[in-house]
Amino acid sequence: MQRTVRSAILFALLVLGMVLTACAAPPPPPASGGAATTNEAATTEATAEAGAATTEATAEAAADTSAAGASTELNVLCTPQVQWCEGMKAEFEKVYPDITVNFVRLSAGEALARLRSEKDNPQFDIWWGGPIDSFVAAANDGLLEAYDSPNLANLRDQTLYKDADNRWAGVYVGTLGFATNKNWLADNPGVTAPTSWADLLKPEFKGQIMVAHPSSSGTSFTALCTVLQLMGEDEGWKYIQQYAGQVNQFTKSGAAPAKFVGQGEAAVGIVFSHDIVAEIEKGSPLELTFPSEGTGYEIGGMGIIAGAAHPDAARKWFDWALEPATQELGPKYEAYQAPTVNGATASRPELLDVKLIDYNFQYCGDNKNAIVDKFTNEVAAAENLKE
Repeated sequence: MQRTVRSAILFALLVLGMVLTACAAPPPPPASGGAATTNEAATTEATAEAGAATTEATAEAAADTSAAGASTELNVLCTPQVQWCEGMKAEFEKVYPDITVNFVRLSAGEALARLRSEKDNPQFDIWWGGPIDSFVAAANDGLLEAYDSPNLANLRDQTLYKDADNRWAGVYVGTLGFATNKNWLADNPGVTAPTSWADLLKPEFKGQIMVAHPSSSGTSFTALCTVLQLMGEDEGWKYIQQYAGQVNQFTKSGAAPAKFVGQGEAAVGIVFSHDIVAEIEKGSPLELTFPSEGTGYEIGGMGIIAGAAHPDAARKWFDWALEPATQELGPKYEAYQAPTVNGATASRPELLDVKLIDYNFQYCGDNKNAIVDKFTNEVAAAENLKE
């Protein structure tokens, strides 16, 4: 009986072993002529190629993302005349066809007021054009962002033509002059075009002078600050009171008096000389003269707006505006200001060949609010400005 049990157990174990052997996975085939090594290499190469493809795709995606992240829009606050603003828009878009330029044209005083009102939610990316007195004031208010453009090296004067902290840079230069209607002179024998600040107070020019209001115009503010520097504040403000009494009407835009005087609406306009030349080129009967005591001048500035929505596009404009070829575009759009960079040729160098005062842009910028407020409150209110 015991032998029978042992035999049954042995038989069961034998059957179990046979079953397990049958179920076991077969061993891998033996290597044959290095085939396994070649397959392994092929697998490694395929993995490497896939990795390389992934890396390349990632790089391309990053590039696409970078391109997709680049601004395709630029909002410019433009202070020169509309024709030049339109021209600069078109020229920039030729160089950067992926960027659409939108601009609003405002006089310097209006532009500064707009930037102040939008400080917490800026609507513009860059401000281009207008006397740097306003840019000094804007920088003092924290409205401009510093930018170390490589093209700042092109500027002819590294002290005068840019901010010490690179918050603004000069893009053109213009001198202040007088525009007198030749037909009016012909109708008033014995009267000659003014050639001094003192001449503007002559009785024959009573009610015959047109100038912009300094609250809206950088041109007019330049005239005010010129007088204050020439005569001193006490005598300067006395003169300004008399000068304002000679005015026919104040305009909103600094260049407008040249147009209106050319149309015969007044005898004399106080305007930047390049704007007078632009009207003469259109056929206006104007005579250009300069004050013998010395005249003020502007450096037209530009600056990137702090908090701009498209700072990369603004930097492209900033760099481009400091290239010689860009600064020679002005006459194409009836803008005859002198350039500020080396390599650019002035279209009307004679406009700089006049007696200039040592105009203190920092003083005028630092005191812009006070000077404008005093003029507006004590001399002439900013009401019914002619446009």
